[in-house]
Amino acid sequence: MGHYKSNLRDIVFNLFEVLGRDEVLGRGPYEDLDHDTAVAVLTEVEHLAGTKLADSFASSDHEPPVFDPADHTVAVPAAFKKSFQAYMDAGFYQLELPSELGGQTTPPSLQWAVNELTLGANPAVYIYSAGPKFATVLWNNGVERDRKIARHMIERQWGATMVLTEPDAGSDVGAGRTRAIPQPDGSWHIEGVKRFITSAEHDMSENIVHLVLARPVGVEGHGGPGTKGLSLFVVPKHHFDLETGELTGERNGVYVTGVEHKMGIKVSTTCELTFGDPSIGAGAPARGWLLGEVHDGIAQMFQVIEHARMMVGTKAIATLSTGYLNALDYAKTRIQGADLIMAADKAAPRVTITHHPDVRRSLLTQKAFVEGMRALVLYTASIQDRVALAKAAGERDVAAEKLNDLLLPIVKGYGSERSWVLLGTESLQTFGGSGFLQDYPIEQYVRDAKIDTLYEGTTAIQGQDLFFRKIVRNKGLALGAISAEIMQFIGRQAGNGQLKEERELLQQGLIDAGAIVETMVESLTAAGSPEGDPRDVYKVGLNTTRLLMAFGDVVCAWLLLRGAEVALDKLNTDLTESEQRFYEGKVASARWFARTVLPKLAAERAIAEATDLAVMDLPEAAF
Repeated sequence: MGHYKSNLRDIVFNLFEVLGRDEVLGRGPYEDLDHDTAVAVLTEVEHLAGTKLADSFASSDHEPPVFDPADHTVAVPAAFKKSFQAYMDAGFYQLELPSELGGQTTPPSLQWAVNELTLGANPAVYIYSAGPKFATVLWNNGVERDRKIARHMIERQWGATMVLTEPDAGSDVGAGRTRAIPQPDGSWHIEGVKRFITSAEHDMSENIVHLVLARPVGVEGHGGPGTKGLSLFVVPKHHFDLETGELTGERNGVYVTGVEHKMGIKVSTTCELTFGDPSIGAGAPARGWLLGEVHDGIAQMFQVIEHARMMVGTKAIATLSTGYLNALDYAKTRIQGADLIMAADKAAPRVTITHHPDVRRSLLTQKAFVEGMRALVLYTASIQDRVALAKAAGERDVAAEKLNDLLLPIVKGYGSERSWVLLGTESLQTFGGSGFLQDYPIEQYVRDAKIDTLYEGTTAIQGQDLFFRKIVRNKGLALGAISAEIMQFIGRQAGNGQLKEERELLQQGLIDAGAIVETMVESLTAAGSPEGDPRDVYKVGLNTTRLLMAFGDVVCAWLLLRGAEVALDKLNTDLTESEQRFYEGKVASARWFARTVLPKLAAERAIAEATDLAVMDLPEAAF
C-alpha cells in the first residue's frame, strides 16, 4: 500500500452538495461535462494518485536528484520519472488548458479538486508538470511568435519555470538586478543570477522554457527602479526551430550553477540559474524574447504567481489531509493503556488510543481543520468559476475577481501555516515516537510541508497582501461582500435550530475579526495624518499575520457550518451506515471548530487593540 490516503467523498460533498457545482457543468464552456463525468475523472485521478504517483514519494526523498556541476545537468531518480511519465501519459494536466491549446475545458472547481489528489500523493509530480500550464501565459499575453512557442511547450511537453528571486533580492522582487540588453535582431541578452528557481533543471523533458523577470537596459521609459521597471522574457534552455519546435542542437547561455540541499520535497529541484556568463559552457549569451513585445513583466508574472499561490495552499491542505488520515488509521490499531475510566485498575484491558480523550481531541481538531480548509480551497475555486464563466461570455465579473483576490492570500498563507503546524503538533504526535521514524510517511509530510509557508510569498507577506492590497486598496468592498454573505447565513434558521450556538459563535468571531481590521485601519489612518505618528504603521505590521489567521478561522468556520447544515438535512433521510457516519462527522467537525477555535478570536482582538510600539522601541541588542 502506498502512503497516500485520499478523501474523495469529502471532495464530492463540497463540490456538489454544498457548492452546487452541477449548476456550472453543462453550461457555456463546460457544456460537454456533467456530474457523472466529473466524478469519473476524480475517481480515475484518485486511483492514479494512490498507486503510480504515490509509489515514488518516499524513495525519491531517500535518493534525491543528482546534480553534475561539470555539465550543469540534473539526473532525476528513475522511480520518480516513472511516476511523472504516468501522470503526463494520463493527460490530466490538460484539464487546466484551454480548448484552443488541446485542453479539456473544465471549471476551476473541478481542476483544484483534481489537483488536491495529485498534490497529496506526490506534489513534485504536479510541480514538474507546469510546462503546459505555463504555456497559457505565453498564449494569453504573447504575439504570434510566443503563441507558436506555447504550442511547442504543450505538444512536446517541455518543462517551464518562473524566474523571479535573486540572491540579494529575496521577496523584494523590485530590487532585482538581472539585466536585459536589446539586440538588433529583436532578441535580448539576459545577464544575471537568479536563485530558488523550481524545476530549473531535470532530465524529464527535452527543453525547459524559463520565464524571466529582468530589467531592460537602454529602453526609454522602461527599466527603472522597482517592480514597474521589470519586463518578462522567454528564455529557453535549448534553441529550437520556431516553426517545428525541433531542437537545433545549440545550447542557450543559461545554466544551473547550483542545486539546493533541502529539508523536504527533495525530488523537486531548487536551483541557482546563471544567465550570460561567458565562463560557463560554450560562453554563449543567454538569448530571450520579450513576452508580447510589451514591458509589463510584473503583471504578466502575477498570472503565474496567483496560480502558484493557489497551488501551494492546496498542496499544504492535501498533505494535512493524508497526514490526518494516516494518523487516524494508526490510532485505530495502536493499543496503549487502559481506558481513563479504569486507569486505576492495573488489570484493566488495554485499548486502542482512539479511546483516550486527548487523542480524540487531537483527531477531531485535525479533521475539522482539514475539512474546513478543503472547503476554503473549493469555495475559492467556485469563485474562480464565476470569473471564468464571465470571461467565456466576453464579460467580467469584477466582484468575483476581487473576492478571489481577497481569498488567495488566505488559501496560501492561512492554509500553509495551519497545515504545517497541525502536521507537527497533532498528526505526528498521534504516532508518538513512531512518528519521528521513517517507518511512517508523517515525518516526510512534516518536512515537505514547511516550504509551503515560505515559497510564493511567506506567511508574513500574505498577511500584508491581505490587508494593504486586498482590503485597504479595495476599500473593503470584497471584505464587506463576504462578511455580508456570512451574516446572511447566520441569520438563517436552517438546521432546525441545531446550530444555534455555533451561529452565535460565528457571529461573534466575525465581529472580533472585523474589530481587528478596524483597529488596523485606525493605526494606518493615524500614521498617514499630519497630526499622527508615522510610526503607527508599525502597529499595522504587527497585526497583519494575526488578521490573516483570524479571518481564515472565520471563513473556515462559516464553510464548515454551511456543510453541517447540508449534513443535518441529509441525516433526516434514509441512509446507509457509512453515509450516516459521514454526515454525522460533518456536523461534528463544524461544531468542534466553532466551539474550540472561534472563542480564541476574542483574545486575538484584545491583543490587536492593545498593540503598542514597545517591541519596535526595543534595542536590537536586547533581542
